[in-house]
Amino acid sequence: MKRNFQLLLVSYIMVFSAYSQNRITPALNIGSAAPALKVREWIKDNPIQDFERGKIYVVDFWATWCKPCLAAAPHLSALAGKYKGKVIFCDIDVKERKNTPTSKIKASVQSMGDRMNFHVAIEDSNYMEKDWLDAFGEQDYGIPRTFVVNATGKIAWIGHPAFGLDTVLEKIVNNNWDIKKALTKRNFDRHLEALDDSTMRKLNPYVHKPDSALIVIKSIINDEPELKYAPQLGYYTFLALLKTNPQKAYEFGKKLIVTTTYTEPAYEAIINGLKYSGNSNLPAEIYQLCAEARQEQINHYPYPEIVESIPSEYNEMAEWYWRANDKPKAIEAEEKAIKLSKNYSNISESDLASFKHSLRRYKM
Repeated sequence: MKRNFQLLLVSYIMVFSAYSQNRITPALNIGSAAPALKVREWIKDNPIQDFERGKIYVVDFWATWCKPCLAAAPHLSALAGKYKGKVIFCDIDVKERKNTPTSKIKASVQSMGDRMNFHVAIEDSNYMEKDWLDAFGEQDYGIPRTFVVNATGKIAWIGHPAFGLDTVLEKIVNNNWDIKKALTKRNFDRHLEALDDSTMRKLNPYVHKPDSALIVIKSIINDEPELKYAPQLGYYTFLALLKTNPQKAYEFGKKLIVTTTYTEPAYEAIINGLKYSGNSNLPAEIYQLCAEARQEQINHYPYPEIVESIPSEYNEMAEWYWRANDKPKAIEAEEKAIKLSKNYSNISESDLASFKHSLRRYKM
């Protein structure tokens, strides 16, 4: 039986190693020459015909229906103002819903005013999607998605405009950006992400067998130690430890929420681990940890103004603080939930009444 299990594990590793290799080899990458700009129409500011040598460009992809894209526009506008004369910013409208008229796109841009204060264009057919997002392997990440083209016409950076663009742009403008190092990091991050994704299929069969799950997890980490605190593997580890040794779960979780891997720390792994543990009688420090993870998650939302679940998240956080015997923080979190509810139309009267009922309970 043990030999069969080992053979099965080896086959999983082989399959997903091949999957990972495919994932990290897009047609184009950091360091590649920037593809051409082919758009149907420039609808704001002067047209950009092509990338001129000696000039730096930020090319962002957006759509009118994309709330994070619209939320990113003021940030990009601020950077465009900061680097005026040094960096040219442009937004390319992609992924519009079928039959969206140009007039609607223009109206959306016009309504943004100075909050979208740079060049804006509508893509021509699907060229920009195919030769940019597809070619660089960025489709899975959705939009907004931002590319920086350096003064030699090469792609120097790819990412979400809220995460790292400010720092990267400053280095590129000052000729301090190491494009080879950026390429190496991007390839490794994609490799790690693919391996982390593969752990879901490896570990799902052992969700209700935590001891077996921990054996598989140990083998995965032996093969790639950098996966230890990655989001997917972190979730399965925390969940298994909650069921077998809550004290070890707490120790692991404290490191999990401060460790960056291919992405930001795995706050959601802690939260979901608690929710799916099936155990409502865990030690107080576990609930304290989950509340801290939720607060860190909220602190790291790129555009918190568009996250409609925040009042409910504070309400949930208050309950965890209460279970952790931290009455002052439970009250503070519930009061935030009530205060923020006024700004969110998705919070019903019954939700608000529930929040207020919880607050009275905490104050008793």
